[in-house]
Amino acid sequence: MYFQKKRCIAMLLAGGQGSRLKVLTENTAKPAVPFGGKYRIIDFPLSNCVNSGIDTVGILTQYQPLELNEYIGNGQPWGLNKSHCCAQVLPPYARSKKSEWYKGTANAIYQNIPFIERFDPDNVLILSGDHIYRMDYAAMLAAHEKTGADCTIAVRTVPMEEASRFGIMNTNPDGSIYEFEEKPAHPKSNNASMGIYIFRWSILKQFLIADEEDPNSENDFGKNLIPALLNSGHKLWAYAFEGYWKDVGTIDSLWEANMDLLGIEPNFDIRGAENEKISARNNAMPSSYIAPEAQTVNCFIAEGGEIYGAVRHAIISTGCTIGAGALVEDSVIMPNVFVAPGAIIRHAIIGENCTISSGAVVGGAFPNGTKRKISVLGKNQTLPENAVVAPGEVR
Repeated sequence: MYFQKKRCIAMLLAGGQGSRLKVLTENTAKPAVPFGGKYRIIDFPLSNCVNSGIDTVGILTQYQPLELNEYIGNGQPWGLNKSHCCAQVLPPYARSKKSEWYKGTANAIYQNIPFIERFDPDNVLILSGDHIYRMDYAAMLAAHEKTGADCTIAVRTVPMEEASRFGIMNTNPDGSIYEFEEKPAHPKSNNASMGIYIFRWSILKQFLIADEEDPNSENDFGKNLIPALLNSGHKLWAYAFEGYWKDVGTIDSLWEANMDLLGIEPNFDIRGAENEKISARNNAMPSSYIAPEAQTVNCFIAEGGEIYGAVRHAIISTGCTIGAGALVEDSVIMPNVFVAPGAIIRHAIIGENCTISSGAVVGGAFPNGTKRKISVLGKNQTLPENAVVAPGEVR
């Protein structure tokens, strides 16, 4: 089989367990978690690739891969099913004679050197599958090639008081990186790594092999590969990103990112221009029905739903029903949820295929100045009549 040489291919790390998302990822890989009414988290890096002209993507799966594999399919929703394109799911058992799990982010790429070599790429873009953002990788690639860097790392400015929570890239005035600090107690700068890297493939391959041969390595890009490149005198460059970016690895951050979609001037406008479109795999459904008695204020309501009750400052995903007299407020309702008449949901995330019976209460209201606690109900559950899920409770 002939494989066309590529200027750049992407390798998307999508194998994370997402343990901090608790019941939402018990049977689902984190990148497959629903987001924004009609999307999955992985739709964002995949769409960014296509919108940036990167048409070959290796998707590295590991934890609970079935749902994610079925969702990606042949890549058709993102236009990656054409003859010159490729969206290839790469589980660890298919890459190793020993059937080893991926031991770390660097080891995951190492195990897939044969896949990368098919395309003889000049550069390889390394991405994470659990962030919400819109980014033009083509601009980053152009900057990478212009500087002649061996590795270019996307960074974003964070408040100095929060910098100790991140991997920090200390740079010279020209943008070259002279030091990397992993979660420093006393950071020298506030250039936080986004975990988005572009490497010259010839250099990355060399360091992946050396890292794999090191018995003391944790096989991690941030802990091992990047410091090794710096220590050996290779040219690393920072690429400043100023747009919206959210790591949705916790219940609070997932809820916040969904809420950021709402409002006349949202923090993150998911609609964007045509060349910034976020694509997703969705089965065609009829438009949602909004009953005359329904009350809807500042909300997203995806297709295939029926709304008879009150929805305020909330995300209602595809195929949901909100019964008469029910209230959904400050909440994220994932696909195919039935909220019976009279049920109340506040400050909550409700997993897919749940039923909230009449009179049930999930979560609560939080006046200004009080600490918000997000309640969570995992997928495929039925909450009985008049049951109560307390603020901050996860079940």
